[in-house]
Amino acid sequence: MKKLCVLMLAAVMLLVGCAPVQNNAGDKDLVIGIAWRKDVDSEFFTNVCRAIEQAGGKWVKLEQVTTKELSFDGSGSLTSGVAETGALDAETGALIRKNTWHNSNAEAAVKNVDMVIFTGGEDISPSLYAVQEEWHGIEAEKDYNAERDVSDFLTMSYCLDKDIPMLGFCRGMQMLAVVSGGETIQDIPTYFSEMGVEYSYQHRNEKATPESYRDYAPHTVTVEKNSFLYEIFGTESLEGCPSWHHQAVKSVDNNHLTVTGYTDTNGIRMIEAVERTDKTFAVGLQFHPEAAVVKNLDNAANKGDFMSLDTALSVFKYILQQKFIEQQNAA
Repeated sequence: MKKLCVLMLAAVMLLVGCAPVQNNAGDKDLVIGIAWRKDVDSEFFTNVCRAIEQAGGKWVKLEQVTTKELSFDGSGSLTSGVAETGALDAETGALIRKNTWHNSNAEAAVKNVDMVIFTGGEDISPSLYAVQEEWHGIEAEKDYNAERDVSDFLTMSYCLDKDIPMLGFCRGMQMLAVVSGGETIQDIPTYFSEMGVEYSYQHRNEKATPESYRDYAPHTVTVEKNSFLYEIFGTESLEGCPSWHHQAVKSVDNNHLTVTGYTDTNGIRMIEAVERTDKTFAVGLQFHPEAAVVKNLDNAANKGDFMSLDTALSVFKYILQQKFIEQQNAA
């Protein structure tokens, strides 16, 4: 029944969107583009849609971005270039990094939106990393989507090159780091084990049974001042951040990214927010404020474990007001 309700909600959303919001200039409606994904029944997608609507915004799902350098069938699936794991193979990953958005339909996909949000979801192909890696080898965590990797990487590369405002949640933040040349932790439990540090799954709850729902894990994020993150939430200690990931950004050294939020996990500083310092607004959040929005709207039994509705909505209201455009114009 829950699955059916989510599917019906996704279908209605795709057909009607929501009420438009006037921008500060009052000359047009703001439209948020949500990067393409095939599984629109995923809560990582529907939660973002509901949060935008609750903030008074309008959204559209972007079309799949492909490239002439690769072959796709009629359903948009790659006909080659996919490894046995489901990730992009090494040659294809290198090709996408080399050509970025050129020879793709990225420009057409984002031409009618004011900014783009990249949602959470699958692991990113390690062949897309600036320094390619083999997959982590954990069968239980083998979760890749080659077509989405191509679409997200090309869409995000275009947004960054053209300075189109963008925001990434969880996988979206990790993709921002990958596109920008940062390093990735492929599996947090493995990483902690290699560091000789105990890990208690503070970043993603373990399932009680194989069939049970894996809920978000709440934790606190320390926010750096003089950042968009601080301007959005207005605090140096953001409590009740919903977290659901087993991969993470390891380092943003030697690129245009800066860390603006982090959390201490058993003595290890884990990156929770990043910003591109060379762009008007390119922000990544490892946590899921959209999940807190929905937990509050649906009066979930554990909503008290997470940030309040007003706090969670802050990021969506901020992007709809486009205050970062005002800052750029005033500079």
